[in-house]
Amino acid sequence: MAEAKKPVKKAAKAKKEAEVIAETAVEHEAPEVIIEKEVVEAPAEEKAVAKAGKRSAKAAKEAEEKEAKEARKAESKDQKPAEAKKPAPKARSRTERAGKKYREAAKLVDKDKLYKLADALELATKTSTTKFDATVELHINLGVDPKQADQNVRDTVSLPAGTGKTVRVATLADDADAEKLFAKLDKEEIDFDVLVAAPNMMPKLGKYARLLGPRGLMPNPKSGTVTTDVKAAVEQAKAGRVEYRVDQAGIVHIGVGKVSFGPAKLGQNAEAVLASIRSNRPASLKGNYIKTITVSTTMGPGIKVEV
Repeated sequence: MAEAKKPVKKAAKAKKEAEVIAETAVEHEAPEVIIEKEVVEAPAEEKAVAKAGKRSAKAAKEAEEKEAKEARKAESKDQKPAEAKKPAPKARSRTERAGKKYREAAKLVDKDKLYKLADALELATKTSTTKFDATVELHINLGVDPKQADQNVRDTVSLPAGTGKTVRVATLADDADAEKLFAKLDKEEIDFDVLVAAPNMMPKLGKYARLLGPRGLMPNPKSGTVTTDVKAAVEQAKAGRVEYRVDQAGIVHIGVGKVSFGPAKLGQNAEAVLASIRSNRPASLKGNYIKTITVSTTMGPGIKVEV
């Protein structure tokens, strides 16, 4: 019996040793680490890669949707009835745009009527809308071409009743006057309304033509401000001599006095102006010379006058 048990014990011992050896080998062996990468597969339309000259499925779909949207808009626009164009707003007249006082004064004037000069001047004094003593003006539309030298109407006229203004007159008759005047002009100081000069002083005044010319202050023989009789010219200027000249549109604008003058004195001045203009009719002019005459006050309505 003892001999039969020995092989069994040996076999059990050998098995145990084998298990120990196996466990030891497992402990000393480097563990195998496996890292799996998660792969996310893109949708089919995004998976497609755009090739040269071609669009992806997504881009093609967006383009189709955009085209369909534009087509719907065009179809809707064609079916919509065309809207009628609104008429342009009517331009308002000067009377409609003016203040309350002007509109009230304009009601006194018949736009379609031609007034006699005396009646127009009387009406002008009633339609003045200013608080100050307004100037009564004549606006005379002439049938001339100002670009033609012989049709450039220009002259001076002495108003019998004066201008109603205090006229400041400067003189240039000798070297003493010139020295004082040129000192002011060098500083561009102008404290006069009329400048009267002797003929021999005009060359010295030439350098100031750009300063005086645009202001209408440059002496001129036609206006009587270049003369050998400086004293008489000064007296005439202060007494009421005024200069007129046709503008580029062929119109003469000239004041004939103040509202406070009254119709009688205004009439005397207006007649003097019209007589001077008629006497200056250009010889080369054919057709109507005086087309229209309008009387108005500063900021007042216009009154048409019989020609």
